[in-house]
Amino acid sequence: MIKDITYMHEHVTIDLSKEKNNIDCKLDSFEETKKEFLRLKELGVTRIVDVTNIGIGRNVDYVMKMEESTGLKIYMSTGYYKEPFLPKEVEELNVEKLAQKMIDDIRIGIDGKKKCATFIGEIGTGFKVITELEKKVFHAAAIAQKATGVFITTHTSLGKLGHEQLDFLENLKADLNKVILGHTALANNLDYIRSLLKRGVYIEFDTIGKDSYLPDEIRAQFIKELCDEGWSDKIIMSVDLTRKSHLKTNGGIGYAYLIENFLPMLRKIGVQEVFLEKILVENPKKILGVRSK
Repeated sequence: MIKDITYMHEHVTIDLSKEKNNIDCKLDSFEETKKEFLRLKELGVTRIVDVTNIGIGRNVDYVMKMEESTGLKIYMSTGYYKEPFLPKEVEELNVEKLAQKMIDDIRIGIDGKKKCATFIGEIGTGFKVITELEKKVFHAAAIAQKATGVFITTHTSLGKLGHEQLDFLENLKADLNKVILGHTALANNLDYIRSLLKRGVYIEFDTIGKDSYLPDEIRAQFIKELCDEGWSDKIIMSVDLTRKSHLKTNGGIGYAYLIENFLPMLRKIGVQEVFLEKILVENPKKILGVRSK
């Protein structure tokens, strides 16, 4: 059993229900989530990165209560998601003020609380182009990253526009070695993933268990090939649950799916245990600045 695991891209709570006109997209089931998090703890998980940010249901009190109730360490985020989920302040404030809000979340605390943001993200883009408001968020994120040194974690819609995101950040002198690209496996193109890795970023295999996006067999094969090629130092994983119906108690895959179902699949096709330790334990600790015992 692998111990000291970190889930690198989750939502302790999130609300996309208004824009999607679907109450299922409001994940705020405290007791059900608590039950699943306690199961994660039994399975060796010690940390969770919550990438819910401003405007999509970020709730620092909720997260702090979850931490206290489960004993898990939960890292929170700042920034703004993507259109059409951006709050009005993204349009109303200039880039510098948006960046300062992120910096304050990181240095001072979220919503007047002592808990600070550890990540900028998930900041995202759509399927075809990066909109002007999304560029504004990425610009502010680059400023905030340079001021604080924290990681930027991104959302790519079905894996698209990964290089466009990186080009934009690179032009703003952001540190690509401190960028995590989310969902890129959904492009279903291993050469594309390799080309992103060559730019120094971390690639996140998330949405695991969501076979409607991409069968897990393909995710597993991608991970095996990348590990065999020497990329295990730049891979992290998570399931990325966002709906009430994703919870196991509601008939979904549940947060534990990664450990209970996906890890056995990786082992079965020959992914070495040393690689799994890197992906689930060592790489997240390096990103988070956690010292190994």
